[in-house]
Amino acid sequence: MTPKDYLTVSQLTSYIKAKFDRDPYMQTVHLVAEVSGFRNRGKQAHQYFGLKDDQAYINAIIFRHVFSKLNFDLEDGMKVQVIGRISLYEKSGRYSLIIDAIQPDGVGQFYVRFEELKKKLTQEGLFTFQPKPLAKYPKKIAVVTSPSGAVIRDIITTCRRRYPIVQIVLYPTVVQGEQAAQSIVKNLQRADQSGAYDTIIVGRGGGSIEDLWCFNEEKVVRAIAACQTPVISSVGHETDTTLSDYVADQRAATPTAAAELATPVLKDVFYQLGDYRQRLIKSQTNRLDYFEHRLGQVKQSYLFTQPEKLYDGYRLKIADLDKQLSEHMRQKVYQHKETFYRLYQGLYRVSPERKIVDEKHRLQQEHADLCQSMEKQLKDIQHTLSQRIGQLDLLSPLKRMSGGYAYVSQNGQSVLSVTTLSPGQNLDIQFRDGRLSSQITATYKQEMVPSAFLKGQGDQKKRSKS
Repeated sequence: MTPKDYLTVSQLTSYIKAKFDRDPYMQTVHLVAEVSGFRNRGKQAHQYFGLKDDQAYINAIIFRHVFSKLNFDLEDGMKVQVIGRISLYEKSGRYSLIIDAIQPDGVGQFYVRFEELKKKLTQEGLFTFQPKPLAKYPKKIAVVTSPSGAVIRDIITTCRRRYPIVQIVLYPTVVQGEQAAQSIVKNLQRADQSGAYDTIIVGRGGGSIEDLWCFNEEKVVRAIAACQTPVISSVGHETDTTLSDYVADQRAATPTAAAELATPVLKDVFYQLGDYRQRLIKSQTNRLDYFEHRLGQVKQSYLFTQPEKLYDGYRLKIADLDKQLSEHMRQKVYQHKETFYRLYQGLYRVSPERKIVDEKHRLQQEHADLCQSMEKQLKDIQHTLSQRIGQLDLLSPLKRMSGGYAYVSQNGQSVLSVTTLSPGQNLDIQFRDGRLSSQITATYKQEMVPSAFLKGQGDQKKRSKS
């Protein structure tokens, strides 16, 4: 082949573009797809983004005259119905779908997942909390982001410009792909558990919803919420919002804004310190002047020039109190005199001398009555005693024995009947003036006779036996 047979790149792209422009199937294309990587540039600007499904992706363009007429807000992750044409941009060799009409067709899968997780965490109360205050003058800041992205460079540049004395520590982190969520959680926990940092910045640059999706993962959101160190979220561009933004203590639109939130301007701090110093000096000077003026006034007061006047009020008060005391004592003495006079009159009316005489007479009478009563009672007792002695004398065994009676016993037991005795037994017989021992030689039993008779016979038998 000769050199004339070779095409240039521009010739090839022009040919392909002509193919797209002339193909009737490419002039009107109807698609159902999910919006990806959309960032609103304003109603008067062209909009560049992507359309995708589960297996493919295509660039899309909406020119400003079409975008300005939309009656809804186009959002990343939204599922749409699109009518447009395929065209090729020759300089880059990339083909795109030029959108002529677009309308919503529900929401995409990422948007559904986003809303479901947001609703779940909202019900748990994870988004309702009191944000931790950021350190006003931080010493160390941990940055959880990719080591190769623009995020860390922007943060370092901004901090060096604003607050060069702060130390920035990078935790290299995967911020896109399947391993991103685990990497973010791990480095967040490392930074927070070390306890060495005043602030943690977590984030990455802009991208499509699928690029930023790791910051919508539940474990990442919970890891940020569990941090004891204040966290600043800086994910995507200003219009991008992730669930991590809802649980962070502060949300920054860009990495530069995150660095500005985390650090003060050192020059402003020095200026503020100088201002505080001047204000303090002025305040103390004014205070010293005020006290000096007060001291001069006090020195010139009459209390120091004529100190005896200080006690004039006390003298008057003491004189008044002395007068009140005298009047009070006079009234008390008068009241006590009145009381004493009333009591004296009462005692005079009830003089105890008469009562004493009456009581003496009554005492003498009662004494005489007592003596008479005791004498009579003693005579009654003596008469009763004589009667009792006579009665006892009548019952005395010795007196009966003096009439010829005797007491018969055997071995210390009384003998009541002759039937209990037998010849040869010994008996003890007690008389009034002595006792004798005898032995039975014979016993005689006789019929019962009147007691008066038995009494005489018994006495006779006893005398005959003895």
